[in-house]
Amino acid sequence: MPPITITQLSAALSGDGLKRDYVSWDVISPNVKLAAIASEDQLFAEHGGFDWKAIEKSIDPPAQRKKKKRALGAAASTISQQTAKNVFLWQGSGWGRYVRKVPELFYTKMIELIWGKQRIMEVYLNTIEMGRGIYGIEAAAQNYFHKPASRLSKNEAAMIIACLPNPKIYTVVPLSKRVSWRYPKILRQMNNLDGDKDVAELIR
Repeated sequence: MPPITITQLSAALSGDGLKRDYVSWDVISPNVKLAAIASEDQLFAEHGGFDWKAIEKSIDPPAQRKKKKRALGAAASTISQQTAKNVFLWQGSGWGRYVRKVPELFYTKMIELIWGKQRIMEVYLNTIEMGRGIYGIEAAAQNYFHKPASRLSKNEAAMIIACLPNPKIYTVVPLSKRVSWRYPKILRQMNNLDGDKDVAELIR
């Protein structure tokens, strides 16, 4: 795991604090892994780092985009892309987002080739922000439910993942309206993916 990411360093310097506790793949509940896939990237087990159909949808004209119903987790940015951005690059919008795109493509392809899916998911769940100054699933589990990540239930995992992509606004504790609305939808998608052989093989 990286000792510290640019995002984590920025949070610490800005006064948000820094709570994190990296844990290995084997002690992260499969419920968390399934919730992340169900919510953020349902094709994670299959794609090579990029969901080209979702990317194509994301650049549709607004009028066309409104007409298309997008499944939960159909965001253009895959878990692999988010991991590359979280670990090697920086957050933010505006012009910086466009500057970041080329190195993001490079790092995404590299981690797909070198790390593989399990390692990508492990790093993702250990480095992503899950609350103000809270990074990684272990810190989130302890902070919100006072238990290790290994013991998170389906409901608890879905609640934590539902705070993405803006955990500073979409809070788990207290339960924000957005998280309250979104986590049951994630649970339904988790149940839909339960019988998927590729997903089951990946998250075990």
